[in-house]
Amino acid sequence: MTWEKRIAKKYYDKLFKEYCIADLSRYKENKFGFRWRVEKEVVSGKGQFFCGNKRCDEKEGLKSWEVNFGYMEHGEKKNALVKLRLCPECSYKLNFHHTRKEVQPTSRKRKKSDEAGKPSTKKSKRSRKKRKDKATSSSRHEDSSESGKDISRFYINVCGTLFYK
Repeated sequence: MTWEKRIAKKYYDKLFKEYCIADLSRYKENKFGFRWRVEKEVVSGKGQFFCGNKRCDEKEGLKSWEVNFGYMEHGEKKNALVKLRLCPECSYKLNFHHTRKEVQPTSRKRKKSDEAGKPSTKKSKRSRKKRKDKATSSSRHEDSSESGKDISRFYINVCGTLFYK
């Protein structure tokens, strides 16, 4: 196989085996039926953009759940951790006996806010230069005030309003 064909096959397999469809009709007995999505469902978005329950077509308020999917392939027992997108009513059915793991989306904003709390050890040249410029400008202000001259200091905020300090 060529490199392009291998990449295409890997992508094709991922399309079908990342999300699954569930039958939650016997949820009170703690029995669930999972199956892979067929091509028609992948194209229509069932199980990813619509509720993954076999008998539900809800589109709003979907949550992602990570479930263990045990199946037989070529006479060999296999397990896969797959995502199951469900509406709130179907999520209740899935978690009726045991609470499953909810998949939280990771966003760049959240990561940046986490990193903001930690002091960074490595500084870029640009940030060092900015700190150096600020230090020299603040030392100039201190020198002018120390020379005995009564200099009024005015500050302009972001809106352009003039403040006196």
